[in-house]
Amino acid sequence: MKEKKQNRRGFTMVELMAVLIILGLLMAVVVQNFVGQVDKGRITTTKANLRLLHTAVNQFHMDTGRWPGEDEGLSVLIQQPTDVQNWQPGGYLETTDLPKDGWGNDFIYVQYPESGKPFVIKSFGADGQDGGEGENTDLLSTDAS
Repeated sequence: MKEKKQNRRGFTMVELMAVLIILGLLMAVVVQNFVGQVDKGRITTTKANLRLLHTAVNQFHMDTGRWPGEDEGLSVLIQQPTDVQNWQPGGYLETTDLPKDGWGNDFIYVQYPESGKPFVIKSFGADGQDGGEGENTDLLSTDAS
């Protein structure tokens, strides 16, 4: 009886499918973790900018004796209002532009919000709309810690 020697070269279809499935699962995990880190980074950036702006508004108040009006908003931090004498030369920020939140949206300045504080600065989160949950949650300067 002759035994046939089989020279097997390459992979079978089952082996190829198994490898592709495993690679697909690994990629799904990596992408999910990466997307989660990007969202966390945007939230962290937004909170840091909220703290920066909140501090700058408080410094504006200490220098001028008044809070910015809602019609002026945060622009008083980079452009001197005509009625202000003790404005800090160069403005209250290290840049000539107002920072944006982590999603590229403008911050909203609200004078005398329901909280009873003199002001609050808001980011509407990823969706750019009032309210929301998760990454769409509104972030406030009074909560940024």
